[in-house]
Amino acid sequence: MSISTISLRSAIFPRSSAITNVLFVGAGTLFLAGLAQIALPIPGSPVPVTGQTLGVLLIGTSYGATLGLSTLLTYLLVGLVGAPVFADGGHGLSRLTGATGGYLIGMLIAALVVGALAGRKWDQRVRTALVAILLGDAIIFSFGLFWLHTYTDKSWGWTLGAGLTPFIIGEALKIAIAGTSLPLVWRFVHK
Repeated sequence: MSISTISLRSAIFPRSSAITNVLFVGAGTLFLAGLAQIALPIPGSPVPVTGQTLGVLLIGTSYGATLGLSTLLTYLLVGLVGAPVFADGGHGLSRLTGATGGYLIGMLIAALVVGALAGRKWDQRVRTALVAILLGDAIIFSFGLFWLHTYTDKSWGWTLGAGLTPFIIGEALKIAIAGTSLPLVWRFVHK
């Protein structure tokens, strides 16, 4: 197994087939859809607090770049064709082109990046796992904030207040959860 294909999923299921990969993609899509339904509205903001970012970071790192990207693409496509998988049961093109569309695209890119880093064993040590997860979260919020600012045509102060500030504590917890739990799981896998 080359270093670029090492992922938690491939370590636990080294003989995955096309069928098992489809099952992983389906399970990951359902996992993300479930976490998206944990949505708390933020007064004055079109962006709710959801569990999606944690799901994206966990899927990207544990599935690896290719399967993580495939899972996020499937999630987005399922939502675009009408399945109520986005926050608050949302679906359709309007979610991707609306105020939160940048966050969704950022999630796609973040899954690819954290998956690639995990393939290089960044998810196996707390120090590097935290950096990888933080980078993934930064990608999600960079895309999200840029799009939110463009979509709403409001000031950057408003954009940061509506699209970043209310999420800082929750995201710090998600980063801590993902950045510490993945190395712990790897310890059991190595044993």
